Amino acid sequence: MELFWYTMIAIVLAVFFILDGYDFGTGIIHLFFAEKEKDKEVIAKAAGLFWDSNEVWLVAAGGLLFMAFPTFYASVFSGFYLPLIIVLWFIIFRAIGLELRSQFNFQMWKDIWDKSFGVSSLLLTLFFGIALGNVIRGVNLGGVENGVSAYEAHYFFLPLWNSSFSPAGIHPGVIDWFTIVIGIIAVVTLSIHGANWIILKTESSINEKLKSVVLKLNIALLLLTIFSISIWHIIKPEPFSNFTDNPLLIIFPMIYLSGLVGTFFIKKFKKAVYAFTCSSLIILGGITSSLASMFPVILPSTNSVNESLTIYNTATSEYGLNVAFGWGIVGFILLIVYFIVQKRFMGGKIDKMDYGH
Repeated sequence: MELFWYTMIAIVLAVFFILDGYDFGTGIIHLFFAEKEKDKEVIAKAAGLFWDSNEVWLVAAGGLLFMAFPTFYASVFSGFYLPLIIVLWFIIFRAIGLELRSQFNFQMWKDIWDKSFGVSSLLLTLFFGIALGNVIRGVNLGGVENGVSAYEAHYFFLPLWNSSFSPAGIHPGVIDWFTIVIGIIAVVTLSIHGANWIILKTESSINEKLKSVVLKLNIALLLLTIFSISIWHIIKPEPFSNFTDNPLLIIFPMIYLSGLVGTFFIKKFKKAVYAFTCSSLIILGGITSSLASMFPVILPSTNSVNESLTIYNTATSEYGLNVAFGWGIVGFILLIVYFIVQKRFMGGKIDKMDYGH
């Protein structure tokens, strides 16, 4: 049952980053490329009509973590308390930026909330990437100092950064050069995804320009991917051991690679949905490849005193997992029905749909 719930949570998280990922990317594109008021309005609408329904998947993921892996939930929500509060503020300012920009027809008012939407989207994407970098790198579980744990083995606390800004020490910070690299990869990936969403859902005057932007960003993503793979061994000895031990797992990097290669053909695609599918594959492949490289570990320990957190030593009782199975089916059915209905109502181009007036 541990493996089942781990798989379900991974699916929910992947869906969240595909769906809300285009919202984040739309905000980044809005910040740097939208110049005409008409484009700003329609691009904001491309995110505003969907962001609240997309974030339902984040709530679902948090609930499932609490239910299936309470020790892991308690560990990360206490250890990452400071960055989680920062993420919460970014989510709030993204939302109010979208909801308030069109309430008054004054340019200064719109400019303030446009910046709120764009900057919050950019920093939120960066912090989500940094969070993934922390999970890959690991943390000092138990707060070990001189071989002695300062507190329980599954708890930790991280400063925003340490004096060395290095991921290699026993006392890493949330932000170091490795997690920044992963954060930048997240920003580039979701910018591509957001641009593809704008092209798919709007008739914005910058759509053709965005295709060229996507190509340039895809080249940057390819280079960043090669660089991150080359430095991975610094963070984790034998980082590809799971793939060599179980060759079937290679399907996840292949998903990522197929999306990355496919995006290079964005100008040749006859339908915008093909490009959006490619960027979705990049996100799906990136998340699943990261999880597959660590399995069954879900939070590595940077010390040798306390063992890493896995899906087995953080799971609730077998009875709890079995009872949750029936209720989980009901919850997933409601979630999927909600998703289908919302997408059916918002099908096609959204330029003439009403939002924020």
